[in-house]
Amino acid sequence: MAGQRRSSAALLLGLLLLVAWPRGHAAPGSAPRAPQRFNVSLDSPPECRWGPVGRHFDPAFMRALMGHIVDSVIPKWVHAIIRPITEEIEAYIPQPYEGEIRGLAKMFGVNVGDAVLLNLAYEFTAFCTSIVAQDKQGNIYHGRNMDYAFGDYLSKVTIDVDFIKDGQVKFKGTTFFGYVGLWTGQRPHKFSISGNERDVGYWWENAMAAFLARFSPASWLIRTVLSESEDFETAFYMLAKIPIIADVYYIIGGTTARQGAVITRKRTGPVDIWPLDPLNGAWYRVETNYDHWTNPPPYDDRRTPAIKALNVTGQEHINLNSLFKVLSTKPVLNKLTIYTTLMSNADPDKYQTFIRTQE
Repeated sequence: MAGQRRSSAALLLGLLLLVAWPRGHAAPGSAPRAPQRFNVSLDSPPECRWGPVGRHFDPAFMRALMGHIVDSVIPKWVHAIIRPITEEIEAYIPQPYEGEIRGLAKMFGVNVGDAVLLNLAYEFTAFCTSIVAQDKQGNIYHGRNMDYAFGDYLSKVTIDVDFIKDGQVKFKGTTFFGYVGLWTGQRPHKFSISGNERDVGYWWENAMAAFLARFSPASWLIRTVLSESEDFETAFYMLAKIPIIADVYYIIGGTTARQGAVITRKRTGPVDIWPLDPLNGAWYRVETNYDHWTNPPPYDDRRTPAIKALNVTGQEHINLNSLFKVLSTKPVLNKLTIYTTLMSNADPDKYQTFIRTQE
């Protein structure tokens, strides 16, 4: 039943991509804008660190967003499991995430269990396209489109965040305010990561069992790796090995030639490692939401248009500007695309996000 619901959602997305725009019409996001950028101090207590960001968002709007997304995405029986454990939440969620969620719940005026449900909702419903590529000089470029429903809400809470430790940017990321995980992030001068949902069904029963066993949500692991790993190799190992609550693709880029790969994950470890291989012509890797060794379904084939656009661009012309154009190719850019982020680990000041949905 869960797999059937998931397949229906994927089919709906594919149909939207096929009929989204008549030929010759501009796609949503033709005039992209940058999101708000905030600092979050890792030196502040977890319960307080999102407070300065929260002053820019209306609590009533955040409650409406939470209710709409949670009720639309998460089965009612999961609500029944999460809400009663609110007072013992620290037994299931490690710091800093427990403290941050508790602080956000207080800020929004909601039950802590509802804030947990919102964070879980974001773990299972994102369609994405991620690309890691290497130019002729060995520079690594990393870009992603985040595709998600509820664009009318989420475009308003998409933010870039610099996470500050001891007065310096320790890592940065793009997220939706109220969500403590990161699907997109960079450790300056070290590595960048994006995460894509792996289209294998909701499997809520197993996911909840893994969560209650203290496995990490997939996006929380990205943030943990950005915070704790000091180099590409350590980040790669953590992304491949640490148990998570749901299958996912991790796309990672480094600072030197051939430091790039797609890690296909099951909950307990890697299924496949797909590295860059520029010496044999594989100077880029494209990952959407399907295993790279299988064909994507025809109703949701963003992979083929991205590959065609990269081949037309050529390795000698790949850079952040040309990568943005690839990610703006229909249906790589589509009706559900919330934002595009571009990253260069050798030049982290060029980290840039564009909100692509129209008001």
